[in-house]
Amino acid sequence: MQKVLFIGVNWPELTTAAGTRMMQLLQVFLKRNDQVTFASTASESDFSIDLNALQITKAPIKLNSTSFDVFVSDLQPDIVIFDRFIIEEQFGWRVVAHAPNALRVLDTEDIHSLRNIREELFKKQVSFSSKLWLQTDMAKREIASIYRCDISLIISTFEMELLQKRAKIDSALLLHVPFMVEALSEEQASSYPDFSARKDFICIGNGKHAPNVDAVLWLKTKIWPLIKKQLPEANLHIYGSYLAQQVVQMHKPKEGFYVNGFTENLEDTFVHARLNLAPLRFGAGIKGKLLDSMRFGTPSITTPIGVEGMADGLPWNGAIAIDEVDFAAKAIALYTNEAKWIEAQENGFKILQTNYDAVRLEHQFITALEKIQKNLIRHRQENIVGNLLLHQTMQSTKYMAKWIEAKNA
Repeated sequence: MQKVLFIGVNWPELTTAAGTRMMQLLQVFLKRNDQVTFASTASESDFSIDLNALQITKAPIKLNSTSFDVFVSDLQPDIVIFDRFIIEEQFGWRVVAHAPNALRVLDTEDIHSLRNIREELFKKQVSFSSKLWLQTDMAKREIASIYRCDISLIISTFEMELLQKRAKIDSALLLHVPFMVEALSEEQASSYPDFSARKDFICIGNGKHAPNVDAVLWLKTKIWPLIKKQLPEANLHIYGSYLAQQVVQMHKPKEGFYVNGFTENLEDTFVHARLNLAPLRFGAGIKGKLLDSMRFGTPSITTPIGVEGMADGLPWNGAIAIDEVDFAAKAIALYTNEAKWIEAQENGFKILQTNYDAVRLEHQFITALEKIQKNLIRHRQENIVGNLLLHQTMQSTKYMAKWIEAKNA
């Protein structure tokens, strides 16, 4: 049994893809009967998971405080997992100083700097390039964080390739760990409502996530009017926690556009919808909403951004569209064609089985961690750039934190 410390940006919530991802990682260690502690500087919300019920120790911590030094020194974890690079920046150097033998793991969730630059370029109507991405301060910070850690978990194959080929990061520092989904039994798949028993469209996403807000706006203003004109009896239901007033005000039942907010039953929401719409124009990583579509047998219409790094050459669970006219046309075509709908559903089941099988991925994850732990000294010696970045003269975040701490005192 090992001591595993997670340091989170937020307390996990199953209302977000990031929270679902975090719970999957936590479950890997719980299954091993490890002693798991979850620490965060954030306040809990109404959607926060009851970690105590899962036998996970909760540890509220403070930024820029030596109290964390005492905490981690007393705990002496064997593994520390940082939730995104900003957490590693804040606490990584303290872990190095007070728990030097702990394996340091960065869970990138998605490449945050990639999502950020894509949003900026989208607003400026400029095409993305890896060169522009690498020039950003955030990309440099995130890549530096990857180097300072022993291993970084990368959620999509696209991002693995981007980091290895464009950022030139050694593959020994990267591990592809996508969402881990339990295998769907034939009995479960056959129990879902069929084509004729389903109706309407859904779009689901956390309202704090900018790509989701933009997707709803695009649906309301451009895509849905085209669909509604051809399918006057159909409706579109928008679901998600933390929906902004801007989105809530889009609720127009007379137009067949319903803003429903948080759904208490995700499975029920998906299995009674005929199609899931995810018109994402920027973003990064793996889209939890599209995996949920596959899990619950609901084909989806999305964009190249939506499908990026998910299917890896397998036929998509629906259709991929490039603009609003294309999106609406493909949504209408799939909504009205039972044979194509069934084929799309089967494609989704195949993608899950091939790319997201939990048993296989959990084994690969733990095996990789154990291999590094057994050769940790050599692994770190070979990470020359990481050693340079950990040198005291390079640790600006450390001395900024110490300055803030002294000022607060």
